[in-house]
Amino acid sequence: MLKKESINRRKQYFIKKEFQLGFILKFCSILLIGIMISTLLLILLSRGTLTSSFENSQLTIKNTAVAMLPTIILCNLITLGLITLVTIMLTLLVSHKLAGPMFRFQKEIETISAGNLTQKIQLRNKDQLVSLAVSLDSMRRALREKILTMQREVLKVTNTASRLDVSQELVEQLDHLNQHIENNFKA
Repeated sequence: MLKKESINRRKQYFIKKEFQLGFILKFCSILLIGIMISTLLLILLSRGTLTSSFENSQLTIKNTAVAMLPTIILCNLITLGLITLVTIMLTLLVSHKLAGPMFRFQKEIETISAGNLTQKIQLRNKDQLVSLAVSLDSMRRALREKILTMQREVLKVTNTASRLDVSQELVEQLDHLNQHIENNFKA
């Protein structure tokens, strides 16, 4: 039921670009908002304090928020840059594990909905939604068996009707029904 990963390894990481880019942008936006809130809290909490520092061999006393603001902004920009890169890579990998199976489901379900009940739904071992793939494939097999059973029953009734000298019109309708099943389902 499950394909071996070495045989079917995805080489393209952007499968559902809109979904994956949206996922990454939302995650990075939350990160940016967190850094902005952290900076604002640090400035607000240090507002009523003074800081002394040596600049050009002179002792200067400044408001702590004003003295620390350039350092805070530089630290946050470096942190934001590094964490954004790591976040992009991680969310791309995670979203790839979701988008890949979704893309696969979409393609295989389109094939099945066109009547091809021989199309197996398979995912790689490490993909998400493997249990859903197993359930969908079980449903496909059950539908296939039901169609094959109906087809056998129609053939049986057609053969019986031919032997019993039933009206030719009924035999033709049964043949038409059997042909309709064969034309619409690949079982």
